[in-house]
Amino acid sequence: MGRYVIRRLLQMVPVFIGSTFLIFFMVYALGDPVAALFGDKAPDPATAARIREDLHLDEPLWKQYLLYMGAIFQGDFGTAFNGQPVTELMASAFPVTLRLTLVAIVIEIVVGITLGVVSGLKRGRPLDTGLLVLTLVVISVPTFVSGYLLQFLFGVKWGWVRPSVSSEARLDELILPGVVLALVSLAYVTRLSRTSIAENVRADYVRTAVAKGLPRHRVITRHLLRNSLIPVVTFIGADIGALMGGAIVTERIFNIHGVGYQLYQGILRNNAPTVVGFVTILVIVFLVANLLVDLLYAVLDPRIRYA
Repeated sequence: MGRYVIRRLLQMVPVFIGSTFLIFFMVYALGDPVAALFGDKAPDPATAARIREDLHLDEPLWKQYLLYMGAIFQGDFGTAFNGQPVTELMASAFPVTLRLTLVAIVIEIVVGITLGVVSGLKRGRPLDTGLLVLTLVVISVPTFVSGYLLQFLFGVKWGWVRPSVSSEARLDELILPGVVLALVSLAYVTRLSRTSIAENVRADYVRTAVAKGLPRHRVITRHLLRNSLIPVVTFIGADIGALMGGAIVTERIFNIHGVGYQLYQGILRNNAPTVVGFVTILVIVFLVANLLVDLLYAVLDPRIRYA
């Protein structure tokens, strides 16, 4: 196991370098941070040249990337155009988005897997058909539509929750945004769980467990569910980073000042240090989540062993 983890960590290095360089190239090569800094006003040529020199924008792109990576490894993600260090923006944004993602993942796992198991065990029956249709509808509806609809119904019309989240972003305030953020993923988890359960319920090891007289709940939880969760775990592991980076719409709807909000503001204002810094952390989240998923395979399926 230890050798496998070391090998995977070494494999993550070129992926990290390639991903961050691609983001760095798209942000810095395809835009002018100095022009974005001054907005509609044309900067004085001497001032623009001095700023480019201070930010190393007059250097070749590969050298800019190496200087940026060197600063990152020292904990310096640069300074936003408003003069605030990017690390301060991260310190305020990431805890909020982490709480929102946690709420969404819990809802996705509990509700999605439960519905998937029920649907898989009732394959071909009206309940199974109804859940398949419902999940298809959820997948088809854009997040901004479901978000505004649920916000209007629960926050405005019925008054059960606050329409927008306060600056503290408490967990109880993040339940509705978490539902909105998790809806599409929840539908995919339901479908994946349902397909996996329906396939494995006829497997020989399940028939053997039933023939040995094991209780139904034990057959489902200890044998059927455990072996059926591998594709679901794979999806959820990849979905963690996607939820954190893809929360832009949800955070805009509910006025949540998290990672999505900061990325939206950075893209809108062409604030290159903010965009590159936040995306770099999201790349790390993706890589770590995928590593943890691979290690979890051996827990779910004892037949899987890592050399």
